Amino acid sequence: MLLLSVVTILTLLVLLGSGVWIAFALIGTAWIALSMFSSFEPGPVLASDFWGASYGWDLTALPMFIWMGEILFRSGLADNMFRGLSPWLNRFPGRLLHTNIIGSGMFAAVCGSSAATCATVGKMTLPELERRGYDPQMAIGTLASASTLGLLIPPSIVLIIYGVVTEQSISRLFMAGIGPGLMILAMFMGYLVLWSLLKGNRAGLTGKDESGMRFAEKLRNTWSLIPILLLIGGIIVSIYGGLASPTEAAAVGVVLSMLIARSNGHFNREIFQSSLFAAVRTACMIAFIIAGASFLTSAMGFTQVPMKLAQAIGEMGLSPTMLLLALTVLLLVMGCFLDGISLILLVTSIIMPLVSAAGFDLIWFGIYLVIVVEMSQITPPVGFNLFVIQGLTGKDILTITKATLPFFLLMLVAVALLHLFPNIALYLPYAMNR
Repeated sequence: MLLLSVVTILTLLVLLGSGVWIAFALIGTAWIALSMFSSFEPGPVLASDFWGASYGWDLTALPMFIWMGEILFRSGLADNMFRGLSPWLNRFPGRLLHTNIIGSGMFAAVCGSSAATCATVGKMTLPELERRGYDPQMAIGTLASASTLGLLIPPSIVLIIYGVVTEQSISRLFMAGIGPGLMILAMFMGYLVLWSLLKGNRAGLTGKDESGMRFAEKLRNTWSLIPILLLIGGIIVSIYGGLASPTEAAAVGVVLSMLIARSNGHFNREIFQSSLFAAVRTACMIAFIIAGASFLTSAMGFTQVPMKLAQAIGEMGLSPTMLLLALTVLLLVMGCFLDGISLILLVTSIIMPLVSAAGFDLIWFGIYLVIVVEMSQITPPVGFNLFVIQGLTGKDILTITKATLPFFLLMLVAVALLHLFPNIALYLPYAMNR
């Protein structure tokens, strides 16, 4: 098992460091693992996983949301959003960098996909923040980390899967995700405020000072926010109100973004084509990575490394706190090779009796599990959001990892707070009975 783990990690690091496409690096690593450490033929497994990862109906929401972001970006509506928010956030430390955190949190709640949130919000915010003189490292870090909250803020597909497998109330799980989700958002914004006060403002990394704008001009700029707010609000209402699925809401969002851009006078045939082609490129990049990750997940399953690691922890006889610490380390390591859904299915199928015997509330444990899965989205070297950011910016993985590291550590703190104060997650779901 140790030899397989070392070979897998080294192969992945060598392929990523050599500049090979991310999807090919994942595929190559899985192929070598299957060829050297199992009796299964890699070819049929690859074909099956690529087909299974490419035809799901839920995936159709991904390119639609990305296309919507491309239209908003290319038609100038993203610039309107920043121009409207800038005067009001000017006196708040961090200024427009907070739009990455707030916007990602809002969009994550809409689509429930970390990758779609990262790609869509990133298309709108990263170019504008760079043009306005904001620190690109902090822009990347806030985007990659806040977009992971799509797994926690309801409606969450991952929480639904956990609730079904463990026979827990999905409505209670949704309520339990609200408190921790808001707490993590507040922690991200608090860190951004401290960074701005201690370093960003002095180094000129927090954009231009726009405090001299007259009140009437502020109102005119704020008026430009209304179309985007209506667009986002319409998507949220349609999903939460049961009027449309995320995929249907994404398609409606594309149409509405075209109408808004048209009425704004910044939409024509050229913008339509360029936004469509850019969305196809980004969506194909993400889909290819998903397919490669699916193949690597199967390879790890066939070699039984994750199962053996979980069983080894279960045989240690640890106290509840030490068990939680060991599970956190295990899940972060496994999250480098497994997607979030596969990770949760594996954990619930193997160690749930151990978790119940340790006295953990299963609603609480579901929230803990989702937060750790979120952390694995930005865990180097194969955090999925890191790959999406790399595709958007072209920066190397080490630069992106450095940008996200402070937010990764904040999520570790959030897990510790959740352990020390479980009512952060449990107050709302159990208040439903009163």
